[in-house]
Amino acid sequence: MTEPARILVVGGGYVGMYTALRLQRQLRAELRAGAVEIVVVTPEPYMTYQPFLPEAAAGSISPRHVVVPLRRVLDRCRIVIGEVLSVDHAKRTAILSTLATAEEGTGAVDLTYDELVIAPGSVSRTLPVPGLPDHGIGFKTVEEAIGLRNHVIEQMDIASSTRDPALRDAALTFVFVGGGYAGVEALAELEDMARYTARYYHNVKPEDLRWVLVEASNRILPEVGAEMGRYAIRELRGRNIDVRLETRLESCEDRIAVLSDGTRLPTRTVVWTAGVKPAPVLAETDLPLNERGRLRCTAQLAVEGVGHAWAAGDAAAVPDVTSDEPGKECAPNAQHAVRQAKVLAENIVASLRGQPLKEYAHAYVGSVASLGLHKGVAHVYGRKLKGYPAWFMHRAYHLSRVPTFNRKARVLAEWTLSGLFKREIVSLGSLEHPRAEFELAAAPPPDHGDKLSS
Repeated sequence: MTEPARILVVGGGYVGMYTALRLQRQLRAELRAGAVEIVVVTPEPYMTYQPFLPEAAAGSISPRHVVVPLRRVLDRCRIVIGEVLSVDHAKRTAILSTLATAEEGTGAVDLTYDELVIAPGSVSRTLPVPGLPDHGIGFKTVEEAIGLRNHVIEQMDIASSTRDPALRDAALTFVFVGGGYAGVEALAELEDMARYTARYYHNVKPEDLRWVLVEASNRILPEVGAEMGRYAIRELRGRNIDVRLETRLESCEDRIAVLSDGTRLPTRTVVWTAGVKPAPVLAETDLPLNERGRLRCTAQLAVEGVGHAWAAGDAAAVPDVTSDEPGKECAPNAQHAVRQAKVLAENIVASLRGQPLKEYAHAYVGSVASLGLHKGVAHVYGRKLKGYPAWFMHRAYHLSRVPTFNRKARVLAEWTLSGLFKREIVSLGSLEHPRAEFELAAAPPPDHGDKLSS
Protein backbone atom coordinates (compact mmCIF):
# COMPACT_ATOMS: atom_id res chain seq x y z
CA MET A 1 0.00 0.00 0.00
CA THR A 2 1.23 3.51 -0.82
CA GLU A 3 1.55 6.10 1.89
CA PRO A 4 -1.25 8.70 1.94
CA ALA A 5 -0.46 12.19 0.72
CA ARG A 6 0.04 14.20 3.90
CA ILE A 7 -1.13 17.80 4.03
CA LEU A 8 0.51 19.60 6.95
CA VAL A 9 -1.31 22.67 8.25
CA VAL A 10 0.84 24.80 10.56
CA GLY A 11 -1.46 26.83 12.82
CA GLY A 12 -5.05 26.49 13.97
CA GLY A 13 -6.20 30.10 13.63
CA TYR A 14 -8.44 31.63 10.97
CA VAL A 15 -6.47 30.32 7.99
CA GLY A 16 -5.45 27.02 9.53
CA MET A 17 -8.92 26.04 10.72
CA TYR A 18 -10.87 27.24 7.69
CA THR A 19 -8.38 25.68 5.26
CA ALA A 20 -8.48 22.31 7.04
CA LEU A 21 -12.28 22.50 7.29
CA ARG A 22 -12.68 23.04 3.57
CA LEU A 23 -10.06 20.43 2.73
CA GLN A 24 -11.82 17.75 4.76
CA ARG A 25 -15.06 18.55 2.97
CA GLN A 26 -13.64 18.56 -0.55
CA LEU A 27 -11.37 15.55 0.01
CA ARG A 28 -13.98 13.45 1.78
CA ALA A 29 -13.62 10.54 -0.63
CA GLU A 30 -9.81 10.60 -0.50
CA LEU A 31 -9.83 10.75 3.32
CA ARG A 32 -12.23 7.83 3.51
CA ALA A 33 -10.06 5.80 1.13
CA GLY A 34 -6.89 6.62 3.07
CA ALA A 35 -5.29 8.37 0.10
CA VAL A 36 -4.93 11.70 1.94
CA GLU A 37 -4.12 12.66 5.53
CA ILE A 38 -4.60 16.17 6.95
CA VAL A 39 -2.45 17.02 9.98
CA VAL A 40 -3.02 20.28 11.88
CA VAL A 41 -0.26 21.33 14.28
CA THR A 42 -1.36 24.08 16.66
CA PRO A 43 -0.29 25.28 20.15
CA GLU A 44 -3.91 25.38 21.36
CA PRO A 45 -6.77 22.90 20.77
CA TYR A 46 -9.07 25.71 19.69
CA MET A 47 -9.40 28.64 17.31
CA THR A 48 -9.95 32.02 18.95
CA TYR A 49 -12.43 34.38 17.28
CA GLN A 50 -10.45 37.50 18.17
CA PRO A 51 -13.07 40.17 17.30
CA PHE A 52 -15.04 38.93 20.32
CA LEU A 53 -12.16 39.30 22.79
CA PRO A 54 -13.20 42.83 23.90
CA GLU A 55 -16.73 41.63 24.66
CA ALA A 56 -15.34 38.61 26.51
CA ALA A 57 -13.19 40.96 28.57
CA ALA A 58 -16.23 43.11 29.34
CA GLY A 59 -18.30 40.07 30.34
CA SER A 60 -20.82 40.34 27.48
CA ILE A 61 -19.78 36.91 26.14
CA SER A 62 -18.59 33.84 28.01
CA PRO A 63 -14.93 33.03 27.24
CA ARG A 64 -15.77 29.49 26.11
CA HIS A 65 -17.98 30.90 23.35
CA VAL A 66 -15.12 32.93 21.90
CA VAL A 67 -13.19 29.77 21.03
CA VAL A 68 -14.00 26.95 18.60
CA PRO A 69 -12.82 23.42 19.56
CA LEU A 70 -10.73 22.11 16.67
CA ARG A 71 -11.24 18.41 17.41
CA ARG A 72 -14.99 18.81 17.07
CA VAL A 73 -14.93 20.93 13.92
CA LEU A 74 -12.04 19.12 12.20
CA ASP A 75 -13.20 15.61 13.00
CA ARG A 76 -11.57 14.09 9.89
CA CYS A 77 -8.20 15.72 10.56
CA ARG A 78 -5.39 14.66 12.87
CA ILE A 79 -4.91 17.38 15.48
CA VAL A 80 -1.46 17.64 17.06
CA ILE A 81 -1.14 20.03 20.00
CA GLY A 82 2.36 21.35 19.69
CA GLU A 83 4.59 23.87 18.00
CA VAL A 84 6.46 23.73 14.71
CA LEU A 85 10.01 24.85 15.46
CA SER A 86 11.41 24.85 11.93
CA VAL A 87 10.65 23.72 8.39
CA ASP A 88 13.05 22.27 5.83
CA HIS A 89 10.86 22.42 2.76
CA ALA A 90 13.60 21.12 0.50
CA LYS A 91 13.34 17.85 2.43
CA ARG A 92 9.58 18.19 3.07
CA THR A 93 10.22 17.94 6.81
CA ALA A 94 8.96 19.93 9.80
CA ILE A 95 10.55 19.79 13.26
CA LEU A 96 7.99 20.05 16.03
CA SER A 97 7.61 19.72 19.76
CA THR A 98 4.46 18.42 21.43
CA LEU A 99 3.21 18.06 24.99
CA ALA A 100 4.36 14.44 24.88
CA THR A 101 7.89 15.25 23.75
CA ALA A 102 8.23 17.68 26.64
CA GLU A 103 7.11 15.01 29.13
CA GLU A 104 9.22 12.25 27.59
CA GLY A 105 12.32 14.41 27.36
CA THR A 106 13.08 12.98 23.92
CA GLY A 107 13.37 16.32 22.17
CA ALA A 108 11.69 17.52 18.99
CA VAL A 109 10.38 15.08 16.39
CA ASP A 110 10.41 15.10 12.60
CA LEU A 111 7.21 15.11 10.58
CA THR A 112 7.33 14.62 6.83
CA TYR A 113 4.68 16.02 4.49
CA ASP A 114 3.73 16.34 0.83
CA GLU A 115 1.83 19.66 0.90
CA LEU A 116 2.54 22.46 3.38
CA VAL A 117 0.07 25.12 4.52
CA ILE A 118 1.93 27.57 6.72
CA ALA A 119 -0.46 29.77 8.68
CA PRO A 120 0.96 30.35 12.19
CA GLY A 121 -0.60 33.81 12.38
CA SER A 122 1.17 36.64 14.18
CA VAL A 123 2.46 37.61 17.60
CA SER A 124 2.45 40.91 19.44
CA ARG A 125 4.98 43.40 18.13
CA THR A 126 6.79 44.85 21.10
CA LEU A 127 9.39 47.61 21.27
CA PRO A 128 12.35 47.91 23.66
CA VAL A 129 10.38 49.99 26.15
CA PRO A 130 11.93 49.84 29.64
CA GLY A 131 9.61 48.04 32.05
CA LEU A 132 7.30 46.66 29.37
CA PRO A 133 8.27 42.98 29.81
CA ASP A 134 7.65 43.29 33.56
CA HIS A 135 4.43 45.31 33.62
CA GLY A 136 2.85 45.15 30.16
CA ILE A 137 -0.36 43.21 29.47
CA GLY A 138 -1.12 41.82 26.02
CA PHE A 139 -4.53 41.48 24.39
CA LYS A 140 -4.32 38.78 21.75
CA THR A 141 -5.60 35.62 23.43
CA VAL A 142 -8.72 34.71 25.37
CA GLU A 143 -6.56 34.09 28.43
CA GLU A 144 -5.18 37.64 28.22
CA ALA A 145 -8.69 39.08 27.75
CA ILE A 146 -10.07 37.36 30.85
CA GLY A 147 -6.90 38.11 32.78
CA LEU A 148 -7.28 41.80 31.92
CA ARG A 149 -10.91 41.81 33.07
CA ASN A 150 -9.90 40.23 36.39
CA HIS A 151 -7.03 42.71 36.69
CA VAL A 152 -9.25 45.78 36.14
CA ILE A 153 -11.77 44.69 38.77
CA GLU A 154 -8.93 43.79 41.13
CA GLN A 155 -7.54 47.33 40.78
CA MET A 156 -10.92 48.72 41.73
CA ASP A 157 -10.88 46.47 44.80
CA ILE A 158 -7.42 47.77 45.73
CA ALA A 159 -8.52 51.39 45.27
CA SER A 160 -11.60 50.78 47.39
CA SER A 161 -9.68 49.36 50.33
CA THR A 162 -6.37 51.28 50.39
CA ARG A 163 -5.65 54.27 52.62
CA ASP A 164 -2.80 55.44 50.37
CA PRO A 165 -4.00 58.14 47.90
CA ALA A 166 -1.05 57.51 45.56
CA LEU A 167 -1.79 53.79 45.38
CA ARG A 168 -5.47 54.52 44.80
CA ASP A 169 -4.71 56.87 41.89
CA ALA A 170 -2.29 54.37 40.31
CA ALA A 171 -4.81 51.54 40.65
CA LEU A 172 -7.53 53.59 38.94
CA THR A 173 -5.32 54.71 36.01
CA PHE A 174 -5.46 52.47 32.94
CA VAL A 175 -3.10 53.09 30.00
CA PHE A 176 -3.71 51.44 26.60
CA VAL A 177 -0.99 51.69 23.96
CA GLY A 178 -2.14 51.34 20.34
CA GLY A 179 -5.08 52.95 18.53
CA GLY A 180 -6.02 50.08 16.24
CA TYR A 181 -8.97 47.73 16.58
CA ALA A 182 -7.62 45.80 19.56
CA GLY A 183 -6.66 48.81 21.65
CA VAL A 184 -9.71 50.98 20.99
CA GLU A 185 -12.30 48.21 21.33
CA ALA A 186 -10.68 46.74 24.45
CA LEU A 187 -10.44 50.14 26.13
CA ALA A 188 -14.01 51.13 25.18
CA GLU A 189 -15.56 47.86 26.37
CA LEU A 190 -13.61 47.76 29.63
CA GLU A 191 -14.32 51.42 30.38
CA ASP A 192 -18.01 50.66 29.89
CA MET A 193 -17.74 47.66 32.21
CA ALA A 194 -15.73 49.50 34.88
CA ARG A 195 -18.08 52.49 34.86
CA TYR A 196 -21.00 50.13 35.47
CA THR A 197 -19.08 48.20 38.13
CA ALA A 198 -18.27 51.39 40.05
CA ARG A 199 -21.90 51.70 41.18
CA TYR A 200 -21.33 48.72 43.49
CA TYR A 201 -18.40 50.37 45.31
CA HIS A 202 -19.23 52.79 48.11
CA ASN A 203 -16.10 54.89 47.59
CA VAL A 204 -15.24 54.53 43.86
CA LYS A 205 -17.04 56.75 41.37
CA PRO A 206 -16.86 56.49 37.56
CA GLU A 207 -15.12 59.88 37.39
CA ASP A 208 -12.36 58.52 39.68
CA LEU A 209 -11.21 56.15 36.92
CA ARG A 210 -8.69 57.53 34.44
CA TRP A 211 -8.41 55.94 30.99
CA VAL A 212 -5.61 56.93 28.62
CA LEU A 213 -5.19 55.85 24.98
CA VAL A 214 -1.69 56.40 23.55
CA GLU A 215 -1.27 56.32 19.76
CA ALA A 216 1.96 57.10 17.90
CA SER A 217 0.25 58.26 14.68
CA ASN A 218 -2.16 61.18 14.18
CA ARG A 219 -5.33 59.04 14.01
CA ILE A 220 -7.04 55.98 15.46
CA LEU A 221 -8.93 53.18 13.71
CA PRO A 222 -7.43 53.91 10.28
CA GLU A 223 -9.46 51.02 8.79
CA VAL A 224 -12.76 52.91 9.17
CA GLY A 225 -11.48 56.06 7.45
CA ALA A 226 -10.41 59.50 8.63
CA GLU A 227 -13.93 60.87 9.23
CA MET A 228 -15.07 57.92 11.34
CA GLY A 229 -11.73 57.93 13.15
CA ARG A 230 -12.27 61.56 14.17
CA TYR A 231 -15.80 60.68 15.33
CA ALA A 232 -14.38 57.85 17.44
CA ILE A 233 -11.96 60.26 19.10
CA ARG A 234 -14.80 62.68 19.91
CA GLU A 235 -16.89 59.82 21.30
CA LEU A 236 -14.08 58.57 23.52
CA ARG A 237 -13.13 62.04 24.76
CA GLY A 238 -16.80 62.68 25.49
CA ARG A 239 -16.54 59.81 27.99
CA ASN A 240 -13.52 61.50 29.66
CA ILE A 241 -11.08 59.09 27.99
CA ASP A 242 -7.74 60.83 27.45
CA VAL A 243 -6.73 60.20 23.81
CA ARG A 244 -3.09 61.12 23.13
CA LEU A 245 -2.20 61.22 19.42
CA GLU A 246 1.37 61.40 18.05
CA THR A 247 2.54 60.18 21.43
CA ARG A 248 4.64 57.15 22.39
CA LEU A 249 5.18 55.16 25.55
CA GLU A 250 8.84 55.63 26.46
CA SER A 251 8.97 53.74 29.75
CA CYS A 252 6.80 51.99 32.30
CA GLU A 253 9.44 51.14 34.88
CA ASP A 254 8.50 51.29 38.55
CA ARG A 255 4.82 51.30 37.52
CA ILE A 256 5.10 54.80 36.03
CA ALA A 257 4.09 55.26 32.39
CA VAL A 258 6.33 57.93 30.86
CA LEU A 259 4.99 59.34 27.58
CA SER A 260 6.94 61.12 24.84
CA ASP A 261 5.11 64.38 25.59
CA GLY A 262 6.63 64.39 29.07
CA THR A 263 3.57 63.11 30.94
CA ARG A 264 4.24 60.75 33.86
CA LEU A 265 1.35 58.52 34.84
CA PRO A 266 1.63 56.34 37.96
CA THR A 267 -0.35 53.26 36.90
CA ARG A 268 -0.66 49.56 37.63
CA THR A 269 -2.14 48.81 34.19
CA VAL A 270 -0.34 49.14 30.84
CA VAL A 271 -2.09 47.28 28.01
CA TRP A 272 0.06 46.84 24.89
CA THR A 273 -1.83 46.53 21.59
CA ALA A 274 0.60 48.37 19.32
CA GLY A 275 0.55 46.06 16.33
CA VAL A 276 1.64 42.55 15.45
CA LYS A 277 4.49 40.86 13.59
CA PRO A 278 4.79 37.52 11.76
CA ALA A 279 5.24 34.41 13.90
CA PRO A 280 8.92 33.61 14.62
CA VAL A 281 8.69 30.20 12.92
CA LEU A 282 8.70 31.89 9.51
CA ALA A 283 12.33 32.86 10.04
CA GLU A 284 13.13 29.21 10.76
CA THR A 285 12.14 28.01 7.29
CA ASP A 286 13.88 27.89 3.92
CA LEU A 287 10.94 29.70 2.31
CA PRO A 288 11.29 33.20 0.75
CA LEU A 289 10.37 36.15 2.99
CA ASN A 290 9.81 39.81 2.20
CA GLU A 291 11.32 42.76 4.05
CA ARG A 292 8.61 42.56 6.73
CA GLY A 293 9.25 38.90 7.44
CA ARG A 294 6.15 37.60 5.68
CA LEU A 295 6.13 34.81 3.09
CA ARG A 296 6.27 35.94 -0.52
CA CYS A 297 3.17 34.52 -2.19
CA THR A 298 1.52 34.50 -5.58
CA ALA A 299 -2.10 35.49 -6.21
CA GLN A 300 -2.88 31.73 -6.14
CA LEU A 301 -1.67 31.71 -2.49
CA ALA A 302 1.30 29.51 -3.34
CA VAL A 303 4.66 30.43 -1.85
CA GLU A 304 6.58 32.23 -4.57
CA GLY A 305 9.07 30.08 -6.47
CA VAL A 306 8.40 27.01 -4.35
CA GLY A 307 6.25 24.01 -5.14
CA HIS A 308 3.83 22.35 -2.72
CA ALA A 309 3.91 25.22 -0.19
CA TRP A 310 0.98 27.52 0.49
CA ALA A 311 0.25 30.42 2.83
CA ALA A 312 -2.40 33.02 3.67
CA GLY A 313 -3.41 35.44 6.40
CA ASP A 314 -0.95 37.31 8.63
CA ALA A 315 1.99 35.14 7.54
CA ALA A 316 1.56 35.78 3.81
CA ALA A 317 2.33 38.75 1.56
CA VAL A 318 -0.42 38.21 -1.04
CA PRO A 319 -0.69 40.60 -4.02
CA ASP A 320 -3.98 42.49 -4.17
CA VAL A 321 -5.15 41.91 -7.75
CA THR A 322 -8.19 44.16 -7.22
CA SER A 323 -6.03 47.24 -6.61
CA ASP A 324 -4.82 49.65 -9.30
CA GLU A 325 -1.80 50.43 -7.14
CA PRO A 326 1.17 48.35 -8.35
CA GLY A 327 2.75 46.11 -5.73
CA LYS A 328 -0.05 46.54 -3.21
CA GLU A 329 -0.65 43.59 -0.90
CA CYS A 330 -3.78 42.35 0.86
CA ALA A 331 -4.10 43.69 4.40
CA PRO A 332 -3.33 41.08 7.07
CA ASN A 333 -6.79 41.04 8.64
CA ALA A 334 -9.53 38.52 9.38
CA GLN A 335 -11.68 39.58 6.45
CA HIS A 336 -8.99 38.56 3.96
CA ALA A 337 -7.80 35.56 5.99
CA VAL A 338 -11.16 33.77 5.97
CA ARG A 339 -11.68 34.33 2.26
CA GLN A 340 -8.10 33.42 1.41
CA ALA A 341 -8.47 30.13 3.29
CA LYS A 342 -11.32 29.11 0.99
CA VAL A 343 -9.31 29.77 -2.18
CA LEU A 344 -6.20 28.21 -0.67
CA ALA A 345 -8.01 24.94 0.12
CA GLU A 346 -9.59 24.82 -3.34
CA ASN A 347 -6.19 25.36 -4.97
CA ILE A 348 -4.61 22.56 -2.96
CA VAL A 349 -7.39 20.21 -4.07
CA ALA A 350 -6.97 21.40 -7.67
CA SER A 351 -3.22 20.84 -7.43
CA LEU A 352 -3.68 17.29 -6.13
CA ARG A 353 -6.11 16.55 -8.95
CA GLY A 354 -4.07 18.23 -11.66
CA GLN A 355 -6.58 21.00 -12.25
CA PRO A 356 -5.86 24.72 -12.88
CA LEU A 357 -5.51 27.08 -9.92
CA LYS A 358 -7.46 30.29 -9.43
CA GLU A 359 -6.38 33.67 -8.11
CA TYR A 360 -7.53 35.23 -4.86
CA ALA A 361 -9.43 38.43 -5.63
CA HIS A 362 -11.50 40.22 -3.03
CA ALA A 363 -12.06 43.96 -2.82
CA TYR A 364 -11.99 45.24 0.75
CA VAL A 365 -15.60 46.07 1.66
CA GLY A 366 -14.94 48.12 4.78
CA SER A 367 -14.68 47.85 8.55
CA VAL A 368 -16.77 47.98 11.70
CA ALA A 369 -15.63 48.75 15.24
CA SER A 370 -17.35 48.75 18.62
CA LEU A 371 -16.87 51.64 21.05
CA GLY A 372 -18.69 49.95 23.92
CA LEU A 373 -22.30 48.99 24.51
CA HIS A 374 -24.62 50.54 21.86
CA LYS A 375 -21.78 52.63 20.41
CA GLY A 376 -19.65 52.06 17.33
CA VAL A 377 -18.34 53.24 13.97
CA ALA A 378 -18.53 51.60 10.55
CA HIS A 379 -17.45 52.28 6.98
CA VAL A 380 -18.94 49.55 4.79
CA TYR A 381 -19.49 49.61 1.01
CA GLY A 382 -18.83 53.35 1.06
CA ARG A 383 -21.49 54.04 3.71
CA LYS A 384 -20.53 55.62 7.01
CA LEU A 385 -22.43 54.71 10.16
CA LYS A 386 -21.95 55.70 13.78
CA GLY A 387 -23.57 55.17 17.14
CA TYR A 388 -26.18 52.45 17.60
CA PRO A 389 -26.54 51.48 13.88
CA ALA A 390 -22.77 50.92 13.62
CA TRP A 391 -22.73 48.93 16.87
CA PHE A 392 -25.62 46.78 15.65
CA MET A 393 -23.85 46.20 12.32
CA HIS A 394 -20.68 45.24 14.21
CA ARG A 395 -22.54 42.57 16.16
CA ALA A 396 -24.51 41.31 13.16
CA TYR A 397 -21.41 41.03 10.99
CA HIS A 398 -19.34 39.13 13.54
CA LEU A 399 -22.24 36.89 14.51
CA SER A 400 -22.49 35.87 10.86
CA ARG A 401 -18.73 35.19 10.72
CA VAL A 402 -18.13 33.26 13.94
CA PRO A 403 -17.71 29.57 12.99
CA THR A 404 -20.37 26.88 13.58
CA PHE A 405 -24.08 27.25 14.22
CA ASN A 406 -23.47 26.11 17.81
CA ARG A 407 -21.33 29.17 18.53
CA LYS A 408 -23.70 31.54 16.74
CA ALA A 409 -26.64 30.33 18.84
CA ARG A 410 -24.73 30.54 22.12
CA VAL A 411 -23.39 34.03 21.43
CA LEU A 412 -26.83 35.28 20.39
CA ALA A 413 -28.37 33.77 23.53
CA GLU A 414 -25.79 35.48 25.73
CA TRP A 415 -26.35 38.83 24.04
CA THR A 416 -30.09 38.44 24.59
CA LEU A 417 -29.66 37.55 28.27
CA SER A 418 -27.18 40.38 28.85
CA GLY A 419 -29.79 42.79 27.48
CA LEU A 420 -32.39 41.50 29.95
CA PHE A 421 -30.26 41.19 33.08
CA LYS A 422 -27.49 43.13 34.82
CA ARG A 423 -23.81 42.77 33.96
CA GLU A 424 -21.61 40.32 35.85
CA ILE A 425 -19.00 42.18 37.91
CA VAL A 426 -17.14 39.22 39.40
CA SER A 427 -13.36 38.90 39.19
CA LEU A 428 -12.14 35.31 39.04
CA GLY A 429 -8.47 36.06 39.55
CA SER A 430 -7.89 32.60 41.03
CA LEU A 431 -8.37 31.13 37.55
CA GLU A 432 -4.86 32.30 36.67
CA HIS A 433 -3.32 30.43 39.64
CA PRO A 434 -5.82 27.65 40.46
CA ARG A 435 -3.41 25.66 42.67
CA ALA A 436 -2.30 28.60 44.82
CA GLU A 437 -4.76 27.95 47.66
CA PHE A 438 -4.05 24.21 47.75
CA GLU A 439 -0.28 24.79 47.71
CA LEU A 440 -0.66 27.12 50.68
CA ALA A 441 -2.77 24.57 52.54
CA ALA A 442 -0.36 21.72 51.74
CA ALA A 443 2.76 23.66 52.74
CA PRO A 444 4.40 22.53 56.00
CA PRO A 445 3.51 24.74 58.96
CA PRO A 446 6.14 27.22 60.12
CA ASP A 447 8.54 26.03 62.79
CA HIS A 448 7.79 27.84 66.07
CA GLY A 449 10.10 25.63 68.14
CA ASP A 450 12.51 28.40 69.10
CA LYS A 451 9.70 30.65 70.31
CA LEU A 452 8.10 27.86 72.36
CA SER A 453 11.39 26.86 74.00
CA SER A 454 12.13 30.41 74.98
